[in-house]
Amino acid sequence: MANQFHLADLFETVAATVPDRLAIESDTLCLTYAQLDDRSDRLATGLAAQGIAAGDTVGLYMSNRAEFLEAFIGVIKLGAVPFNVNYRYREEELCHLFANAGAAAIIHCAHYAPIVRAVRARLPEIRLAVAVDDGSGADVAGSLDYADLLAAPPTKGWPRSQDDILLTYTGGTTGMPKGVMWPHHAFLFACAGGAGHFNPLGPLQTPDGIAERVRQAYRLKLYPLAPLMHAAALWTTWSALLNGLTVVLDESAAFDAEKVWDKVERCQVNIVQIVGDAMAVPLRDALRAHPGRWNLAALRHFGSGGAVFSQHVKQDLQELLPPGVVILDGMGSSETGVSGPAQASSAGMMRLPANDQQRVVIDGRFAEIGETGLIARSGHTPIGYYGDPEASAKVFQSIGGQIWAVSGDSARLEADGTIVVFGRGSTSINSGGEKIFPEEVEEALRAHPAILDAVVAGQPDPRWGERVVAIVSARAGATPPPLDDLRAFLAGRLAGYKIPKAAVWVDEVRRSPAGKQDYRWAKLIAQDA
Repeated sequence: MANQFHLADLFETVAATVPDRLAIESDTLCLTYAQLDDRSDRLATGLAAQGIAAGDTVGLYMSNRAEFLEAFIGVIKLGAVPFNVNYRYREEELCHLFANAGAAAIIHCAHYAPIVRAVRARLPEIRLAVAVDDGSGADVAGSLDYADLLAAPPTKGWPRSQDDILLTYTGGTTGMPKGVMWPHHAFLFACAGGAGHFNPLGPLQTPDGIAERVRQAYRLKLYPLAPLMHAAALWTTWSALLNGLTVVLDESAAFDAEKVWDKVERCQVNIVQIVGDAMAVPLRDALRAHPGRWNLAALRHFGSGGAVFSQHVKQDLQELLPPGVVILDGMGSSETGVSGPAQASSAGMMRLPANDQQRVVIDGRFAEIGETGLIARSGHTPIGYYGDPEASAKVFQSIGGQIWAVSGDSARLEADGTIVVFGRGSTSINSGGEKIFPEEVEEALRAHPAILDAVVAGQPDPRWGERVVAIVSARAGATPPPLDDLRAFLAGRLAGYKIPKAAVWVDEVRRSPAGKQDYRWAKLIAQDA
């Protein structure tokens, strides 16, 4: 049984409680909890035999495969430190990431072997590379075979502490990625469901209490659509594993809305977890285009986190999905964890509860009612950025005698004790002294029947400082409307200063693998609008 809030201990308790329950259902590998526990023990033993020890950092450079979760668990069983690797990164970005993390090892899909070799040639301190067979037939010279590491007899009982850390690399919308250091106990309560935000049993009181939660939990299947290397997907998945759920994974290289619904029907998925409109819109459109095609009777919950989930898209999905499906919008950041379930304000913006561990702060003080600042959280928080004390001091601040993790999300404290969230402060547009948050304008744009996707950025303006520019893509078969018509459509939804002064139509709005808008790209497009 678990005696501390360490994820490996907690997972082992779950596996001992429901050993025969299906833990992972993926395209090429399905594992019960007992099998996942045994294989991750073997992997930990194999890594140790190759010199990987407690405290070493291990990069997980994989798409959504069973081996991603298996490797994550194996690494933490050993007391080592896993970190996520964005598989869209190229050589320069990867070199920065691995150097910053001080990576001792990389576990990667076979088809990434060529770039892994190039990176290791520049970073000889990476002692080990392990290739997972992904069916690509790629030349994996220089990497050990993942299957060989599983061949060793399993070892248990590696020393662990709930103060061991996990590294969550966040690319955000600007700047190079930074590694957020989460102690296991803080990660559990802030990110992996321990606080009980979405659990009727409430917060986890003791480590051994995880067994009773699993016994009482419904046998549900969760299907996270975002890449596991994205924090929102990994948090959701760990919440599922620590409740004894089955995690359904899709190994496809690209997002295909129709194939998603095919899998939801075929696997009888109960919970679908997405990242904002980038996934919600094509899923909605597929349902509209093929009424009655899918039997979604097993679906109970459709949730989003990590990016804007527009109110009108939620309403559309509520009408298209079976009666009784709960649609929830969560919010959080890699530095703060889950902020809890969010509700829409009258203007369509997200609204969160304000409490002793969630406040709005301005320049090192707590905001008064009506003031706009940044969302901050205390209690279970990270301990800083890995290898970056200067950045850590800016984000993890002492306010009122406590450490607060200050996010980049701008928000206003309301008189009713709630927080209205405007969006990422670093992407806001200042026009004539008015602060404009792109998310609000983007949501209004995506309500237009001709617009498939939108991102908003500022363009330098000699009079106003910046003016709003919309970068938009059209729906298939739709004709882009003239700018005056688009502005007229927005006039009933936005204040005049928020309405774009220019629109750039593109074939596709660029987004990250996790579905977040690429604001650096949008800024470049806006400059030439």
